[in-house]
Amino acid sequence: MTLRPALFLLIASLLAGCVSTGDVDPMRTEKGRDGARDAYIQLGLGYLQQGASERAKVPLKKALDLDPSNADAHAALALVFQHEMEYKLADEHYRTALSQRRDDARLLNNYGGFLFEQERYQEALEHYQQASRDTLYPERSRVFENLGLTALKLNQRDQAKTYFARSLRLNSRQPRALLEMAVMLYEDKQYVPARGYYDSYSLLAEQNARSLLLGANLATIFEDRDTAASLGLQLKRLYPGTPEYQQYRSEQ
Repeated sequence: MTLRPALFLLIASLLAGCVSTGDVDPMRTEKGRDGARDAYIQLGLGYLQQGASERAKVPLKKALDLDPSNADAHAALALVFQHEMEYKLADEHYRTALSQRRDDARLLNNYGGFLFEQERYQEALEHYQQASRDTLYPERSRVFENLGLTALKLNQRDQAKTYFARSLRLNSRQPRALLEMAVMLYEDKQYVPARGYYDSYSLLAEQNARSLLLGANLATIFEDRDTAASLGLQLKRLYPGTPEYQQYRSEQ
């Protein structure tokens, strides 16, 4: 990824005072400062997407110099510090961003992801639940998928199944939700719907150790010996040291 040249030109022109309305320096106007702030935030996010988190902090600090309470700047810095494993600072910036926009579904979902990563599952669940209430949020299916994964960590299996079903009702092409549903239905001995979810998953995502084990087990249930053997060989070749392969071997 390369940063857009127009972004550099916008910031350079704003700082140089080259963009003006009459003889007014744009940095002396609210509109001009807001434009510079937003450009700095986009530049910082661009650096972060490149993996250059140290460089990202420079424009984000400049954005906060222009607007110390801006939620987008704090949210971007939270992502930077999360990437750098500066978890206390990430938490502080997430909280500051949410203090400005308490019902922002994107912020709530991102903070939920941070809390999940920190194994603070109950807090993550609460923030995901709040994010899910925004019925117009375009990534709402992912919020329900995240709710399902968090519910599993909290040993709320039935609730997790409900969340995954909601996720797939909103977007039937969510690989993780499809796989989790297939696994749970297989565990419940509901093999026909489990195979349906597994087949849908296989069309969308690459196989991993977990899905290969599930696929081999389902193929065995339905007496498809060739498929079971093929998936077992893939599991052995690609994931020989995993618990999934050890389980596969013990079941043979």
